[in-house]
Amino acid sequence: MVGITLIKATEGEVLKMGPVTIRILEDGSKTDNRIGSIMLTIAPNTPGPAIHWHRMHDETFLVTKGKFQFTTDKGTHEASVGDYVVVPPKAIHTFGNPYDEPAEFFNTFTPAYYVDYLRMLSKEMVKIKEDGGNFKDFGEDKQRAIMAQFATFPPGDLGYMD
Repeated sequence: MVGITLIKATEGEVLKMGPVTIRILEDGSKTDNRIGSIMLTIAPNTPGPAIHWHRMHDETFLVTKGKFQFTTDKGTHEASVGDYVVVPPKAIHTFGNPYDEPAEFFNTFTPAYYVDYLRMLSKEMVKIKEDGGNFKDFGEDKQRAIMAQFATFPPGDLGYMD
């Protein structure tokens, strides 16, 4: 018989990336990699990742605090507490918090392997800090190189089709 897993509010692996804090709730290790989930908190007036699309995984976002701005190739959308955003494969998107209050969302990935992308980003940012740099020294080229390892690309790259 398979049991459940309870992750308490004070538990979970925590990744700090400058103005972004991520708490990993499920990295796929308990779901045979079928789903991963995180809580992401972002400081006020903070951009998110470079605009991108995923070849192989779905993503969902449930805003739990504040509001986010989601940008797609079709426009910009504001998502507030209780709003739910679904991003299927090949949907061009990014998000950020251009507002004056912190924001938070619950985020899922299917399959779960994308959680390792976040771990790799965090590891690189820690290395930059240890070398005397700061969060802003982490450029888009480094971010995109890590994204590519997880089938995530900029618009127009590697065969994206409308």
